[in-house]
Amino acid sequence: MKRITVLGALLVIGGLSAAIVAQQQPPRPPLPDLTKVKDNLYVIASSALGPEFTGGNTGVFVTESGVIVVDTKLSGYGPTILERIKKVTDKPVTMIINTHTHGDHTGSNEAFPATVDIVAHENTKANMAKMDAFKGDKAQFLPKRTYKDKMSVGSGKNRVDLYYFGAGHTNGDAWVVYPSLRVLQTGDMFAWRDAPTIDRNNGGSAVEYPKTLSKAVAGLKDIDTVIPGHSPVTTPKDLQEYQRFVTDWVAAVQSAAAAGKTVDEAAAAIDLTSKYPGYKSERYKAAIPAVYAELKK
Repeated sequence: MKRITVLGALLVIGGLSAAIVAQQQPPRPPLPDLTKVKDNLYVIASSALGPEFTGGNTGVFVTESGVIVVDTKLSGYGPTILERIKKVTDKPVTMIINTHTHGDHTGSNEAFPATVDIVAHENTKANMAKMDAFKGDKAQFLPKRTYKDKMSVGSGKNRVDLYYFGAGHTNGDAWVVYPSLRVLQTGDMFAWRDAPTIDRNNGGSAVEYPKTLSKAVAGLKDIDTVIPGHSPVTTPKDLQEYQRFVTDWVAAVQSAAAAGKTVDEAAAAIDLTSKYPGYKSERYKAAIPAVYAELKK
């Protein structure tokens, strides 16, 4: 009897402890409502990095046969994404496109039915397969279809074109085009107006980054609207400016490395904000080590 009493007490204490922990954990920041981009294309916006971070921009394309979701934010946001989608359509989500491997773009894949068609670049699937979030039973939420250079899904006004132009942010960054709407979604190849994030562990390359952007700018025609990875909807001119900025920024970092400057010295010496109004330099220091590491190969 004493053993049962003690066990019961431990269960109660354990339950109370779990409840206390749950109360101590802050709730996830809320997601904004859908914002209409054009016709049947919407965005669930990204948030600023920090405590309120929710993940990258999520594209929602309502087609005749179902909804295509581009990027699924951090883990835990799947139900809310589905709630937002239900505000504009009763059609089911039939496809997820992941622009690259990172958890702020793939984290809520698992919240969707396993029957949903998940599509990504072949390198992105390989990168995702290395993540704990996609091992074991969760491997079913890895991309089911991949491509190498270009792939189209759907047809007519429902068509979506996927392109790959080379390494940059990672080695599997998809460029997503909605041709009937003349809209491009860039993922984190164009995330913000600041230094890029270069994930060398997943094949990213500072040296190739400007070249890849140049190929995208030259190769993607008949576009009038751009959805970046983490900033508001913008225009092709802004993407073109970002290509020039990254070219200048990488060249400046290479010059600093050749001059023997440390990362701190390089970050302090490089300033492109006057040449590129509206750009920031907050991410220089975090991005420079990836360039230095690549140059040392």
